[in-house]
Parts: sequence; structure tokens; C-alpha cells
Amino acid sequence: MINKKTPSRIVFLVFLYAFLSLLALVFILPVWHVIMASFSEATVLTAHTGLVWAPLGKPTTGGYGIVLSSPNILTGYANTAFYVIVGTTVSMILTIIGAYCLSRKSFKFRNVFMLIISFTMLFNGGMVPTYMVVRNLGLYDSRWAVIIPGAISVFNLIILRTAFMEVPESLEESAKLDGANEWTIMFRIIVPLSKASIAVILLYYAVGIWNSWFPAMIYLKDRGKFPLQLILREILLLNDTQVMTSSADAVKNAQLERKLVKYCTIVVSTLPIMCFYPFIQKYFTKGVMIGAVKG
Repeated sequence: MINKKTPSRIVFLVFLYAFLSLLALVFILPVWHVIMASFSEATVLTAHTGLVWAPLGKPTTGGYGIVLSSPNILTGYANTAFYVIVGTTVSMILTIIGAYCLSRKSFKFRNVFMLIISFTMLFNGGMVPTYMVVRNLGLYDSRWAVIIPGAISVFNLIILRTAFMEVPESLEESAKLDGANEWTIMFRIIVPLSKASIAVILLYYAVGIWNSWFPAMIYLKDRGKFPLQLILREILLLNDTQVMTSSADAVKNAQLERKLVKYCTIVVSTLPIMCFYPFIQKYFTKGVMIGAVKG
């Protein structure tokens, strides 16, 4: 069936494309502003107000030099890569297993467990009890203290459980007739058919772990285990501290560089995850819809 381009449809398409173009521009402008500002001269950037459309003054990478000159930057990147890879792997395995169990109608107590699990979305023990549990388990100042306590997100578990429930039961019954056990059904049938939702959940976990710094600040004291976000936070705080404790000339220079350093810090912290996002973006809309329509 070929849709005729009636005048009303043409007008609708014009407004639709104009609205989507404007919406895309609204999303792109802040990113462009930060990138252009990060290559600007500190003195000109400090005096400037409004959006930055092009590098102000002579394009420079001085701000990146300040940020990357920290001896802990490479260590922070390596630690963050470890936390993202290992943490996302652990979270996905636990979430897939939990979602599979809670999606099976043969599991008699699944509604009771769902009620208990959903309860934790509204109430939790708090920071101090969680800290005491981590310390008493011997995880304090361990990389696992950053990974284990927040390994499973209830929100992600519910989305994946709903996606698993969308898989036809006839496939599971056929597999059982062929002698497949629960592990085979889960990893050979359910998971491959739910790869769109799994890709979305994987993105949620990876981005969350990449941006996380607060658990590391609480549970880690060895600077060699600090993630990138915590290192960058210290760079910003150090820059502010220098402003308050240095001489008059140093204070003036630090104040000029402070705004530039903040923009460069944003780029350094977000660029890797922005490069990773396009590879699974195609699964994003489909995966969210599959896991959110029923439940």
C-alpha cells in the first residue's frame, strides 16, 4: 500500500522533521559547547558568556595538558576499565540468572520474591549499615567493594524479567522434550532471543559504573585502586584549593584555568563511553520497548 502525499500529510511531515531537527540541535549544542570550550584560551573563555561555537582565542590543548599531567590519570583509566568490564560482567550474569528464575511460571514463589526485591527500590539499609556490612565481610579497600554491593539493579532486573517473559513458552517446552535442562534453555534459547534487551541493560550497567565515584570514595583508601571519575574529582578540587591557598598571581592564573579545566575534565571523562554507545544504540529503543510493554 502506497501512502499518497496529501497536503495535510506534507504539512505534518514538514513540522515533524522541523521538530526532530530542533530536538537534535538541542541535544548536540551542549556537547559542541563543551568540546569547543575545552580548546579555548583560558583568559578569553573566562571573560566569555553564552554558547561557544568555536574555540575562543587561539586553539590550545593547555587544559588537557593540566588534566592529563596528573600521574594518576592512566591508573584511573585502567582501574575504571577493570571496574566496567568485571563489574558489568558480574552484574549481567547475576541479572540474567535472577530475571530468568523470576520469569518462569514453574517457580512457585516468584511473586513473593518479586515483592521482596521490589521493596528494595523504595527502602534500603542506608549508607552506614552498608559500610559496616562491606567492612565486616573483609571487602574494605578491595576492588570488590566497588563491584559487589551494587551488582544488581532492581530496575534492570524487572526490565529483563519482562523481556524473558515475552519469549513463547512453546520454545521452552520443545527444548525440554529434546532433553534440555534449565541452563541450556536460559543460555541457548532465552538469552539469544532477548539480545536487544540485554544490550540495553549492558549499556545501563556500563555507563553507571563508568560514572560512579562515590562507592570508591567510601570503600577505597589505596589511591592505586581509584577509578577515573574519582581522580578527575580530585583534580577539580585541587584546582579550587590552589585558588584559596596560593599567592595573588597564582590565584589569578588558577582562576583563569579553573573553567577551562572543568570543560576538559568533562571531555576526558565522557569521550570513551560516547565512543562505545553508537555500537549498541540500535538495540536501545527496541530493547526498552520489549522489556517495558508488559509485566
